[in-house]
Amino acid sequence: MTQAIRVAINGASGRMGRALLALLREDRRFALTRAVVAEGSEQDGASVFGGLSYTHNWEGALATDVVIDFSGPDGLASALTYCIANKVALVTGTTGIESSLEAQVAAASKQIPVLQAANFSLGVAVLTRLLREAAAALPNWDLEIIESHHNRKEDAPSGTALALGHAAADARGTTLAKDGVYVREGRPGARREGTIGFAVVRGGDVVGEHTALVLGQGERVELSHRATDRSIFARGALEAAAWLAGRKPGAYSIDDMLQDRGRKPG
Repeated sequence: MTQAIRVAINGASGRMGRALLALLREDRRFALTRAVVAEGSEQDGASVFGGLSYTHNWEGALATDVVIDFSGPDGLASALTYCIANKVALVTGTTGIESSLEAQVAAASKQIPVLQAANFSLGVAVLTRLLREAAAALPNWDLEIIESHHNRKEDAPSGTALALGHAAADARGTTLAKDGVYVREGRPGARREGTIGFAVVRGGDVVGEHTALVLGQGERVELSHRATDRSIFARGALEAAAWLAGRKPGAYSIDDMLQDRGRKPG
């Protein structure tokens, strides 16, 4: 029998953390080793399952193969320290982090395997590929990205929207730092050619919706993805964890995983 992959969940009391724990109860590929929550969380010390309790730190953690992180900047930084010190693979979907922490994640990939993604949906991975192709094929058309999420989401635009923007900008030989537009109000003037605009909607219990508009004269292309069940992201993260555990240090992506699986028969 294949040995179970030992996995720890960071951000275990959040929406994604709860979805992951629900799936882990039934997924025989994995053995849960730790469920980390923010310090002060009402879950701290409560029972999870398998004889474990929620905890707010990494002290005394059981041997672990991979950490799945959906926490926040502080939680990610703490998990990163643990993973580097113990040579543990890291799958992270935490978004809205500053450039300094992004640099730490990038540096960590030289010591441990890291798979960082703004979205773990297979459909979003396909959407990103399609947008990249459309942006390159229609370089002079206007490009706008609209995203919608639930009313508790704290960062904007979403990490997925930004990832889509980066993919489109790269396909056109530019960057969001140069051509991204995030705010329009008052009288900003006519749209500057070549810019990539973002619009944000927050409300209700929207799981996640992203639409890329590529607009020309007299016609437009709309590429959309709508998530209706948060479990799709949790399932994708578990697939990423199963694929990443035991790999060599490096920076990996969902595309790397999909391409690797595509090369394997069956």
